[in-house]
Amino acid sequence: MWTFDLGYFIGGIFLLIAGTLIVVFHQKIADNLAGGVASYNKVKLFGLGACAVGFIFIAQIHTFLIRLFMHIIMPSKF
Repeated sequence: MWTFDLGYFIGGIFLLIAGTLIVVFHQKIADNLAGGVASYNKVKLFGLGACAVGFIFIAQIHTFLIRLFMHIIMPSKF
């Protein structure tokens, strides 16, 4: 059963915006908070991961994925 949850939708939008800002400003973030030039790609990858999780929350696929994972681990419970 699928239901729309406005909280997850808005949270996903905020997460998508935060991930986008991380990708756009990854050089400044890496220079100030991480190890500098050596961590540019790591910071950008973190931002892209945040964008992916934001899309999953916006589409509200996370509940399906959690149920699928739990069914694989414990098939008799779910």
